[in-house]
Amino acid sequence: MQITTKIIPLAGAVAFAMAGTAWAQETVVKIGHVAPISGPIAHLGKDNENGARMAIDELNSKGVTIGGKKVKFELLAEDDASDPKQGTAAAQKLVDAKVNGVIGHLNSGTTIPASKIYHDAGIPQISPSATNPKYTQQGFKTAFRVVANDGQLGGTLGRYAADQLKAKKVAVIDDRTAYGQGVADEFTKGAKAKGVQIVAQQYTNDKATDFNAILTNIKSKNPDVVFFGGMDAVAGPMLRQMKQLGINAKFMGGDGICTEGLAKLAGDAIGGEGNVVCAEAGGVVEAQKKGMDDFRAAYKKKFNGDVQLYAPYVYDAVMVMAEAMKKANSADPAKYLPELAKISYTGVTGPITFDSKGDIKNGTLTLYTYKGGKREQIAVVK
Repeated sequence: MQITTKIIPLAGAVAFAMAGTAWAQETVVKIGHVAPISGPIAHLGKDNENGARMAIDELNSKGVTIGGKKVKFELLAEDDASDPKQGTAAAQKLVDAKVNGVIGHLNSGTTIPASKIYHDAGIPQISPSATNPKYTQQGFKTAFRVVANDGQLGGTLGRYAADQLKAKKVAVIDDRTAYGQGVADEFTKGAKAKGVQIVAQQYTNDKATDFNAILTNIKSKNPDVVFFGGMDAVAGPMLRQMKQLGINAKFMGGDGICTEGLAKLAGDAIGGEGNVVCAEAGGVVEAQKKGMDDFRAAYKKKFNGDVQLYAPYVYDAVMVMAEAMKKANSADPAKYLPELAKISYTGVTGPITFDSKGDIKNGTLTLYTYKGGKREQIAVVK
């Protein structure tokens, strides 16, 4: 019995030591992700999170080595409910958890205040969907985005309203968020530069459901186009109420409304082809179409649902961050940040390189309309 009692602890110690060695050879890399998983645009937030999970799972299945050690990527997902205060709380939580990098946030209104927290902690942040120009105009070397900004998106839509829709009079509504106001302002600049008259400027909020007062005012101005700066959860009911009031104007918006789900939210108020025109702050040219189609098919198989909007950009953002770590041979933010700044990577959404501010170079836009209740591409533009 004495011999046995001596052997068991020794065997246990050896097993523990071996396990400890194996554990020591595997480095855990924590990637934070923040999006609204609750609230009116939770469907878009979950879509973003799913894109991150796809990338993390793929990296782990491939077996990535950084600095001579096998790496296990872990996703730390947080919900900011599209609320700036909750967004900064989520950012601080990720900083306290010592994440190696952050993908997010979804909204400009949460991304911008959170970006200072990541900057002060020296943690790289890539937003897959925040389009307000202010995000990368703060001088934070940690801030990047993989989509075009509102200056490009709103301006393109403003010019499209004049050149293609032949609009003479336009009414503009925004939801007073950083995103909604930003894209509406840029649309207004683009439209005015083309000689379009802005006959009404109205405001709502990102949780509103009743628009009768502002729409009645707009109806009296008889606009050719109504532009809305905001998200699909508000745009859908707004379209329904426009139809009820007999407003026959075309409806335009940015990437926030440009979702597969808008037709469901708007019902028959979505109208026929060309009634609604929107732009996604990204776009895949024909040469990259197969990669995006493959991604959509893989997403559907994994999550039993269609891509809503920005999941492919989230996926690419994670992959770009991992690629920078590999190039630096380190997951230490201070060491891989310089590699991230000069990265050249081809993702499912196209080529990704950043300018000195952290904006994507040569960002593309995709213009869409809705036909038979389905989103249909009009064109990819730069």
